[in-house]
Amino acid sequence: MDRRMKHLLGSLVFASALAFASQLSAQQGPPPVTVANPVVKKIVEDDEFVGRFEARADVVIRSRVSGYLNAVEFTDGSLVEEGQLLFTIDQRQFSTALRQAQSQIDIAQATFDFAAEQLERAEALIRNGNIAQSVVDERREVYLSAQGSLEQARAALELAQLDLEYSEIRAPMAGRIDQALVDPGNLVSADQTELTSIVSSDPIYFYFDIDERYFLAYARDARARGASLQEGGGGLEVKVSLSDQKIPPQSGVLDFSENRIDQQTGTMRVRAILDNPDEILTPGLFGRVNVPGSLPYDGVLIPDAAVVADQNRRLVMSVDDGGNVIPIEIRTGPRIDGYRVVREGLDGSEVIVIEGVVRARPGTVVTPEKVELPLIAEN
Repeated sequence: MDRRMKHLLGSLVFASALAFASQLSAQQGPPPVTVANPVVKKIVEDDEFVGRFEARADVVIRSRVSGYLNAVEFTDGSLVEEGQLLFTIDQRQFSTALRQAQSQIDIAQATFDFAAEQLERAEALIRNGNIAQSVVDERREVYLSAQGSLEQARAALELAQLDLEYSEIRAPMAGRIDQALVDPGNLVSADQTELTSIVSSDPIYFYFDIDERYFLAYARDARARGASLQEGGGGLEVKVSLSDQKIPPQSGVLDFSENRIDQQTGTMRVRAILDNPDEILTPGLFGRVNVPGSLPYDGVLIPDAAVVADQNRRLVMSVDDGGNVIPIEIRTGPRIDGYRVVREGLDGSEVIVIEGVVRARPGTVVTPEKVELPLIAEN
């Protein structure tokens, strides 16, 4: 078979294939697509920010007295209770000082009692004229001096008792403790040597920054609820998500905002407080907080699969009663309950393509199969 015959045979085969495809397409009719009405329900739009968890309280443990560290009484990284013994300073010098102070109390008390008796005797004699007034005055001076010495000895005893008490370093609050920074046998300087630190774990703070636009919007919404963003953070309920998607979002409440906008960054720091009984949240972790960005309103929601990107526009494909595909430009918002919020373009009465969008071209005819979308999208 020569080349001309081969070319003729190939053309005949191609034409037959085209005719068969056209006939098959005519038999199949318009392509099928799945359509539905958008979900319309009360929603509150969320704004998302990135922030960091911080402990509600953070204490660096130092000794109030100087001395050699005798023992570490806790396990590194453990949970400690308020008042729990953490460190012990060598107590021998403080016990000795306490006994000395007690002996000074005994001496001062004896001196005071003797001076009181002498003054009482002199006052009795002066009434009978058997002693000079100057002697009474001298004994009163001795009495007052003995009284002052007794008070001074009592103060020294209290100080010695405090020093002995401070030689046992206890947790000022409950929380998770860090490792011991000083080993037994080392000299500890009062109010200087850092021994360890404790951070509170429950509840915990979450700090994030908002710009002026969000601040004004949140303050307006707070006023509409009769609250104040500056006073108690407006009481807005928030959700904080972690990088581990298996951990569910944690609930919290805004409880504080700074009293001014930072002039350099144009932002304001806001704080949420969250319960943390299981200690899932750790100071220093990053998180994403979702804050209600609007008052409740009737929102229009559609699946993300129904949105078509056309350069910088967003479109959905609506279908009329005749199956004709008509594009509608929309303005989208955040995701809520698994759907995309439509801020402009739809009112909820439209029938839009939610599956098979690639087959629904503007101006074409499709075979719609209508379904009803659930109020909350299934994952």
